[in-house]
Amino acid sequence: MLAEMYKATRPEEALKARLIDGLRYDDECKEEMQQYLSLGKADKINFMSIARYGKATNLGGKFSSDKIAVVVAEGEIVYGKGSPDQISSDEYLKMLRKIRTDKTIKAVVLRVNSPGGSSLASEIIWREIELMKKEGKKVVVSMGDVAASGGYYISTNANKIFVQPGTITGSIGVFSIIPDFSTFMKNKLGVSFDRVKTSDMADAPSVTRPMSETEKEIIQLEVDRIYETFKKRVSEGRGLSMAYVDSIAQGRVWTGKRAIELRLADKQGGLQDAIKEAASLSGLKEYKIRTYPEPQTLLEYILQQYPDELVSTKMKDEVGEDGYSLYQQIKQMKTSSGEIKAMIPFTFNIK
Repeated sequence: MLAEMYKATRPEEALKARLIDGLRYDDECKEEMQQYLSLGKADKINFMSIARYGKATNLGGKFSSDKIAVVVAEGEIVYGKGSPDQISSDEYLKMLRKIRTDKTIKAVVLRVNSPGGSSLASEIIWREIELMKKEGKKVVVSMGDVAASGGYYISTNANKIFVQPGTITGSIGVFSIIPDFSTFMKNKLGVSFDRVKTSDMADAPSVTRPMSETEKEIIQLEVDRIYETFKKRVSEGRGLSMAYVDSIAQGRVWTGKRAIELRLADKQGGLQDAIKEAASLSGLKEYKIRTYPEPQTLLEYILQQYPDELVSTKMKDEVGEDGYSLYQQIKQMKTSSGEIKAMIPFTFNIK
């Protein structure tokens, strides 16, 4: 096998191929190195550690101290504290403020892969990005598979937006869900509810009774107000008229290719293209990349993830992937009842 490899390509390419394979066969690799370096089998190979190599080459002196921050925003947007697979307003507010006040960070690339979520959390993140721009930092968005509704909300004031042709984006719209479980509880469980309250609105909103017309009107007014704010953010961020934004809004979803045509995005490209654009806009020739959220240690990851993963694995074994997905949707609906959402009002799987 080794003879065929050496016939097919140059010795250094064969060695490189072996190394890329993951050094699965330690003895074979050492033999190849010895042969390549014209050493005998008994001769030692003078290996050098990465730490020693770093000291010898003085890498730090060759690069500018200027940085581009790559902020990964992936998952549902939630208000307050969230889990590691969500974009929580508390965590991202703190993180973006830290980036904003860091003088060595000259530009930000926001990598968005989100179907949206809380409209309030989206507004909080949008505002922090706006303040960042006022500090003189350029912001470029790189959209992944999905950057819709709240995912588009937090992107709309960027200096440039990059998409892939198949990116799901747009969905400029908001909604609120307040379920009524009273009939279900009575018919299926035999549970009914009585209430004592000091005013008509004391228990509003409630999932244990139908909404009154007054409650419906109040919630609809709030939905309309937030929708107008969303359209205004798009209008100002993209330099479009309110009338035009309304014509392409109303919750409609667009592909990345169509979004460029509609002026909701600027260019087609991936994360590396967005980083190059951020460097160009900031006039950077040399720079370092700093990724946020900052990576967790293995111990932090285990302590944070293990209990949830144990529960989710057990539930998936019991009800299957589809059943667990439905459970997650019901749980999310329950915890955010009455909250106005900037979120795609359906779920889908990209395979």
